[in-house]
Amino acid sequence: MGAPPVPRPALGGPAAPGVRLRDFVGLATRRGVASSGHHNRNYVLPLTEPEARLLGREPGTPVTVRIRRSDVVPVVIRTWDDEDEILGAVEGILPHVPRCLAKGAGFAIHSHVEGVPLSSVCGIGKPVDTLLIKALAGLLAQMAQVRRSALPPLPAGWPRNDTDSQGFLRTLARLADQQIRQSNRAVFGGLFAALGIPEDALVRLAERAPVMARRPYSLLHADLHRDNLIVSCGGTLPLVCVDWELATYGDPLHDLATHLVRMRYPDHQWPEVIDAWEEAMRRVRPAAVNGLAKDLGHYLAFERAQSVFPDVIRAARNLEQSFSAFSQKNLDEATAEVGRALAAAAVPLRLRSVPGAREIEGALFRWLTSRRGGGSGGRGPADPAFGWRQDRRLPLPEDFPEAAVLGALAVEGAAPAGRVFKGTAHLNTVVRVQGVDQPVVVRRRLPEVCRREPRFLSEHAVLRGIEEAPVAVAAPRALALGESYPHDRFVIHTYVGPQDIGRPPNHPVNGLLPHEADGLVDQLCALTRVDCRRLDPLAGERGFYRWITDQLVRLVRELPRKSRQLARRLGLPDAARLDQILSRQEVSHREPSLLHGDLNPWNLVRRDDPYALTIIDWEMALIGDPLYDLVRHMHLTPTRPEIRDRMFSRWERRLPSEYTRDWRNDWQAYRRLEIVRSAYVDLDRIVTGAGLDAPNVRRAVDSYAVTLTVATGALGLPVRFTANPCLARALVQEDQAPAGTGAPAGGRLFSAGR
Repeated sequence: MGAPPVPRPALGGPAAPGVRLRDFVGLATRRGVASSGHHNRNYVLPLTEPEARLLGREPGTPVTVRIRRSDVVPVVIRTWDDEDEILGAVEGILPHVPRCLAKGAGFAIHSHVEGVPLSSVCGIGKPVDTLLIKALAGLLAQMAQVRRSALPPLPAGWPRNDTDSQGFLRTLARLADQQIRQSNRAVFGGLFAALGIPEDALVRLAERAPVMARRPYSLLHADLHRDNLIVSCGGTLPLVCVDWELATYGDPLHDLATHLVRMRYPDHQWPEVIDAWEEAMRRVRPAAVNGLAKDLGHYLAFERAQSVFPDVIRAARNLEQSFSAFSQKNLDEATAEVGRALAAAAVPLRLRSVPGAREIEGALFRWLTSRRGGGSGGRGPADPAFGWRQDRRLPLPEDFPEAAVLGALAVEGAAPAGRVFKGTAHLNTVVRVQGVDQPVVVRRRLPEVCRREPRFLSEHAVLRGIEEAPVAVAAPRALALGESYPHDRFVIHTYVGPQDIGRPPNHPVNGLLPHEADGLVDQLCALTRVDCRRLDPLAGERGFYRWITDQLVRLVRELPRKSRQLARRLGLPDAARLDQILSRQEVSHREPSLLHGDLNPWNLVRRDDPYALTIIDWEMALIGDPLYDLVRHMHLTPTRPEIRDRMFSRWERRLPSEYTRDWRNDWQAYRRLEIVRSAYVDLDRIVTGAGLDAPNVRRAVDSYAVTLTVATGALGLPVRFTANPCLARALVQEDQAPAGTGAPAGGRLFSAGR
């Protein structure tokens, strides 16, 4: 049923018709009324007599000159490159669509569709008239009558079965990853990572594509929103679909989903639109409505998931284009736009958490700075927003002057995704700075993070103290401390990962090898020779176990109400009862030393030298019993009995007795304390969702049932886990459509749970 190809003038050589039409295209750019699409700029102007004669039209007839944009960033999925072939195939079914009258290198001349965009008479978010909704549904249904044989050949890898809905959804997700994310990775990959979007998010989305009802494939417009719908001013012509450059061939339910999302109907109109589409499609192709209620939600989920990438890119580019007149207002608008996109994509992409406004704002500003600061360390515009304010508590070392700080900040936002690491409390970006021999890492505290466990020492002071002490401890150097716009504190450390900074650091996530266990013990022993009183003048007070117990009781007392309630239902005692139980235990006094305080595997980086490991992230450092650091490490890291015995034996041999006395009697007290701490802290993370992006938190949460059982047993309390259903309700989170999306009843999103 497709129409025969439309005859067009030959424009390939220096013949007069080609020259004349190219001159007409130049005239269009100077005099025509311009608008922009995804890949084209459109100019409307009347044909002069010579061009009209050449194109077989009346002089004065308006035409649309479409010129391919050279500045386009790939933010859409494209099935075919030649829109004009699609128009030829559609013409016999939808006779009012534009016709391609002529085409040449980088331009095409289309017949002009008289009327105005629907957006100009019915703005975004406003209700659409019922008659228009029925007309729209009719257009979508009519596309099903275009035969595949009339369309251009499909790309390699397209589903072979023309009713495979699951295969089509997987294809869409893979194409979105290839054409949008990967194509923009060099410029925007680090920004995506800073916003918490995993690099494999769309690949995993494709893997989760569910089995769906089979529906016969058809031509899809795939971008039917208010700007691409033309309505006659007099109302004599039907609605006309324009801008077919994103058309594809597949499950017609996908066209309905993209239309619902991109039209931005009010919520109450969604059922009306869906019903109108179903009614129109039943008349044309009844099999196309199979599984409508069950499967529409999957395509809605995909549309919201893939949209996060173009939405972030557009917001960032709009911010960049206003760079010369940078304002907080522009930054606020971009932040809000990105926040909306992340919130919509959170469930289908299974994002562990959605960053708040301050975190988004900081990520966008750093990306913007890098676009103008480049790699030269330039400040960008002459604006104090693009400088930094030093924290004088950490003087700059001679080998890292202020120019190096500015250089690091200038390139931070341009770091590729493989150099951006997001932890429980920090965003870490690895960069190379001109004039500095080794890479450095810019660490920024995530603004919305609430760490239940307190900090007692300043990390920069601890690292500077280790650097200045003659001890064999492999730790980063603290180079700079300060604040950049907008109120975004940072610290710059030496980077201790692989020399190829494109590779991630190697952490002993499955436990230490024997030589690594030896290296860590040697470094913990060396910490006893750091002058604690320079870090804390009150260091050395007796009663460390009682003090650390009080800190745990205080943590439990200050947990949010929901966390405390669930803890009580699961059999964990409240703060007062916990204090009674733990106060029965006493431990011997050992000479205090500097402790790392959080020796989990992700705070240990493997290295190829006698140190074996570099110890990073000293934010929880404290002064206290050296036995505590060793036992806490064994609690946080998978430790085989033979490795545990090896570490204790080496630790005891290498330290004077005042640091190790009575350790065999006391180490189990610290072990019990840490098990109990994990029972409360991990439960709070489950309830609040805090820190779930970090691998150490995910692993702890995944094994919470075991943690709870062991903790209640260690406290001498009955185990209620098997009889109490509350834990299941806390652990299992059911996917729901985001509020206000108007998703139809029954439209579930890929699978339950995150």
